Amino acid sequence: MSGIPHDHYEPKTTFTKGVEKRLPIIGLIYGTLMIPTPKNLNWMWIWGIVLAFCLGLQIVTGIVLVMHYTPHVDLAFASVEHIMRDVNGGHMLRYLHANGASLFFLAVYLHIFRGLYYGSYKAPREITWIIGMIIYLLMMATGFMGYVLPWGQMSFWGATVITGLFGAIPFIGEPIQTWLLGGPAVDNATLNRFFSLHYLLPFVIAALVIVHIWAFHNTGNNNPTGVEVRRTSKEEAKKDTLPFWPYFVIKDLFALGVVLVVFFAVVGFMPNYLGHPDNYLEANPLSTPAHIVPEWYFLPFYAILRAFTADVWAVQVVSFLTGGIVDAKFFGVLAMFGAIIAMALVPWLDTSSVRSGKYRPMFKWWFWLLAVDFVVLMWVGAMPTDGIYPYISLIGATYWFAYFFVILPLLGVIEKPAPLPASIEEDFASHYPDAAE
Repeated sequence: MSGIPHDHYEPKTTFTKGVEKRLPIIGLIYGTLMIPTPKNLNWMWIWGIVLAFCLGLQIVTGIVLVMHYTPHVDLAFASVEHIMRDVNGGHMLRYLHANGASLFFLAVYLHIFRGLYYGSYKAPREITWIIGMIIYLLMMATGFMGYVLPWGQMSFWGATVITGLFGAIPFIGEPIQTWLLGGPAVDNATLNRFFSLHYLLPFVIAALVIVHIWAFHNTGNNNPTGVEVRRTSKEEAKKDTLPFWPYFVIKDLFALGVVLVVFFAVVGFMPNYLGHPDNYLEANPLSTPAHIVPEWYFLPFYAILRAFTADVWAVQVVSFLTGGIVDAKFFGVLAMFGAIIAMALVPWLDTSSVRSGKYRPMFKWWFWLLAVDFVVLMWVGAMPTDGIYPYISLIGATYWFAYFFVILPLLGVIEKPAPLPASIEEDFASHYPDAAE
């Protein structure tokens, strides 16, 4: 870990010396396993290993599934049925892959909100945060395109709605939409393109994950206090940290085991719980479902997309000022992507000098309200577009943007933080006095 004094690998045998001289792979593995890690990490730091497991699971099961899948509009639905009925263990592979995507997004949302609460985006970890947000965007793209592949009713119409959003972009929208679809409408060319990208992007994500891990290994891990590891001497650094192996590896593996017990219970006993019934009907361009709903992990941003209708005064004002270029549909698209960009910009929007929300009394209330807001947006995204639901979506979307662009900058000015511990060792000793001795 750059800047933190720690022991480096020294090869002992002639063989390891020869390997290390030509390819320092042993030193790299040693440095990764023995990396000094803040000793006060809590259980919210276990989602990294869950995400690594999910990525590996999705790649392995995906590779096997594509051996039996046919990316053609006349054969795709039947090939999925073939996997479910005729391939040895095919139903389990498909259920692992489908529910693995849900676990992947659940873990990434907990990982992101952990970072938002403990200030893991603050200097010197801004680039680490940005890389993480790029990974998240690629996950969303991969998940969306994977949802299209079964070629059920919800797959087809979901693709029609989402790709139609690009058509809302003034002047260049229609050419982009046509290029993305491979033609004027969702058809065989679309399925082939989505299949190709869905297969490719996980490997891009894997490469970015390596860069992401490398980035935080270089800057050091954040911790619940937000206080940095002391770097003035090796002795002080050792008081603040523990080697990643065996302490945190065993902790992470135990947490992963607990998560997997729940995961395999879902896969084994309720594998279709998170799926939509309409997606078990073959795609029919002549029959539109009564209510088009994306996968649950897209619902918060889908709700923001739908919140800004032509009746909203902000949309009317912007449309008037732009001469009608920015209509309600385009405004909704901007809001949806803007909600994600807001998270990416949080290192520069949060003006507080204190990193961890643990020591920010006013911040805690606004943050937990944001967490509730996210869940409400997820719920309302699955609801119809009539009655009270559009108003709930609009309130939820308004608070989302207000939190990042108004509340966070103001809190840094008006909030009085609680006193911080002098070091990680002091914080650890206050929680585990016996261990500290």
